[in-house]
Amino acid sequence: MNIQKKLKTTENEHLLKLQEIVQKALDEEKIIVDNLINQPQEILSRGQSISDKVATFGGSWKFIIIFGVILFVWIVINTVVLSAKAFDPYPFILMNLILSCIAALQAPVIMMSQNRQEEKDRKRSENDYLINLKAELEIRSLHQKIDLLLEDQIKFLFESQAKQMEILESVERKLKAKLAK
Repeated sequence: MNIQKKLKTTENEHLLKLQEIVQKALDEEKIIVDNLINQPQEILSRGQSISDKVATFGGSWKFIIIFGVILFVWIVINTVVLSAKAFDPYPFILMNLILSCIAALQAPVIMMSQNRQEEKDRKRSENDYLINLKAELEIRSLHQKIDLLLEDQIKFLFESQAKQMEILESVERKLKAKLAK
């Protein structure tokens, strides 16, 4: 009966230690989880919203196809349809001017959108770091639990071995006493 009581108290101590480890891990993870769940909402200004839309449209196949069709129609109108009275004859100086203006305006707008995208990527990287940190804390907690289990098992094995040694010594003494008679 003494061994059973000792095992129960050892189990209770073991459970208390495990509960402490779990509670500590939960406390450490709470901050990380709160940061991941309650991310600040992105508030866009009108200019930022426009730059995102321009960058999305300007970097699409739809834009390239529409722009190619417009340029083709421009060239056909000025060379075939209005050949004698073309408003922009062959070197297409007006078309080049318009293209340069569009490129000059579109480039900074796309850069603004890319800067915002870079900021989003940075925040995503921070979230990845927090997730990795959370995983590391969980692994640390598991290591502590395993160490605790191993420690208890080793302690129990040593105690069992000590009891077995006591029993063997008592059996040996009794045998020697009987052999001596």
